[in-house]
Formats: sequence, structure tokens, C-alpha cells
Amino acid sequence: MTYLDYSTTTPISLEALDTYVKISKEYSASANSMHALGMKSQELLNNTTKELSNMFNIMDREIIYTSGGMEANNLALIGLALERHNKGKHIIVSKLEHPSIYKICDYLESLGFSISYVSNDEDGLIIFDDLKRLIREDTILVSICAVNYETGVRQPLKMLRQIIKKENESTLFHSDLTQALGKTSVSFRDIDLGSISAHKIYGPKGIGFLYKNDSVKLTPILYGNSKNDNSFSTLPLPLIVSMKDAIKVSLKDIDKREKYITLLNERIVSKLKNIEGIKINKTKYSIPHIISLSFDKVAASELASILSDKGFCVSANKAGEISSSVMAIYNDLKRSKSCMRISLSHMTTVLEINRFLEVFEVEYKKLLDVSEW
Repeated sequence: MTYLDYSTTTPISLEALDTYVKISKEYSASANSMHALGMKSQELLNNTTKELSNMFNIMDREIIYTSGGMEANNLALIGLALERHNKGKHIIVSKLEHPSIYKICDYLESLGFSISYVSNDEDGLIIFDDLKRLIREDTILVSICAVNYETGVRQPLKMLRQIIKKENESTLFHSDLTQALGKTSVSFRDIDLGSISAHKIYGPKGIGFLYKNDSVKLTPILYGNSKNDNSFSTLPLPLIVSMKDAIKVSLKDIDKREKYITLLNERIVSKLKNIEGIKINKTKYSIPHIISLSFDKVAASELASILSDKGFCVSANKAGEISSSVMAIYNDLKRSKSCMRISLSHMTTVLEINRFLEVFEVEYKKLLDVSEW
């Protein structure tokens, strides 16, 4: 099988897998235990957290381990909303977020919070003037993803933070970084809260972390931990150390990898952009790792199923399902109803892409012929 769905999840790297197995064997005790084996685990945990904090130039205590990006998003938005509800109940999010953000917003609205949705331009960038207009005295949080998971549009986090703080210094800025880390440069200095998931960067599933600026306070959303500090009761040490190694590898040669992936992207786009009935959902701010396609007369889900039978893994929205990100950028209902995403990696080969393009064109035209008939 040729895997072209890296934005959904990535295979665990050999380095991360070896680490997971080794730590599982050699560090079986809980880091919470006071005996010798427990203290051995605690020392490894401290050293691992220190390595992670050094990678991102943050403090150890600014890392809160979670089960992944969704839990980190929940902790950031719900924990912050509950902590600061006396200061305001207004939250701003973009129209380009992962569905988990919108589910959280629905929940917060049921608790009496008010949610505003900032607009973006035709390139997918947040409209600065609209963000300025929406920020109020009671705005406690703005949440805007670093990279959109469907179209790959990257937001200028530093500029957004400057706008937010200028309009209301006490408003905090959260960003879902899960599609950005390991693909493009990320600075935690540009945000107050940031969500990370290991399985997006060749690490194990079931682990991630929330970056929380040390000045930010959150109300716990999970109870049972004696420390009452939002973290696991018993930290999954093998997952944490494995995640650290995966992140370390993903940050190495990141520019070199991006250049290679850009060449693959250009190869695909140059081939598909001239085929009848295909639109490329790409702007000048899209990172090369993600390619979104829309089809005028072919069901993306049906084509994805056929490609899977032929040995190619891509993702597509279900029949009739609207791609909220494509809709937010192009305001075209038809375009947003039949979308396919091809996501690339440094592990993707030119041979795989050439073969994919050959099969894709044949199978697409078969479906197109049927639809026209």
C-alpha cells in the first residue's frame, strides 16, 4: 500500500518505537512511587521533560502531558473558560479549526459562553481587521490553528498575537499546533497555549501535551489526581519518552524535508490542475505537505474507495459532507461537498507519486465518464 494520509496519522518511527519498547522493559515503576525504581522513573521523566522544554525554549512546568491533541484542546479551552469565567465569557475562534474545537465551543455555549467566528480572506488568512473588531473587554480567549488540517493554510501566529494583545492585553491566545509541528517552524513565544499530538509526527498514539505559559492558570477538567494539576495520575513514561524522541527527529532537517515535499507537491499539482473537473484547494499560504482537491462531477468518497482498492490511501469527506475549511475559503457549497486530501511525508517517494498519478487519472476518468453518461 502507498500511504498518502500522513495528516490523519503517521507511522511510528523506528527510533520512537525502539524507545517505547526499551523504556517499557527497563522502567516499569510509576514515577509517583517513592521507592528506588519509582525514583529511577521520576529521574527519567524529569530529564525527558527538560529535553522537551529545551527544544522549544520553554520551562519544564509549562508542559502538561495529555492523551493527545483533542485532550489538549479540551484542557486549553474548557480549563481556561472555567478559570476565567468571572472575567468574561467571550471566546473567538476561526472558521478553519479542527472539528474538536467546534465541539468544545458547542459545550461552552451550553454553559453560557459566547462564541464569535473570525473571518478569513480568499487565501485563508485571518482578516486582521475582523479580529480587531471582534475582540471585546470580556474576550478571554482567541483560538486559531497554526495550520489548517484540510487545506494546509498556515496562519501568522506572531502577528495574530500582536493584534490580540494590542486590543486586549488580558486576552489569551491558543493555537492547535498538531498540523504544524514537524512540518514548519513553530515558536511557543507566539502563543499562550498550544496543543501537540505525537502521532502526527511519527510518535506513538495516545500521548501529546499542552504548552501552557507559566502565567496562565487553568481549572482542571479531570479529577482524581492528588496534585489536582490537570496531568495523568500515573504518567505513561514509555509514551512520553517515545514522543520526545519522535519530536527530536521531526525537528531535524525540517527545511530539507520541506524542500523535498514541495517538489512532490508541485509534481502532483502540475499534473492534476489541468484535468477536467478538478479544483486544487491551495493558496499561497498552504504548506506543501497537504493537498486538497475538489471534484465537480465525481464523489470524492467513491474515488478514495477505488484508490484504496488499488493500493493508495488518501482521505475524503463522506458523500454530502461539507468540508468546513474549503467552504470557509471559497464560499462554494458544491466545491466543499466533494473533497479529497492527499498528505505527504519525507518518506513518500517519487516512484509512489508517479504510480499514484497514473492510477488516479485512469480511475478518475472512468468515474467522470460514468457521471457524464
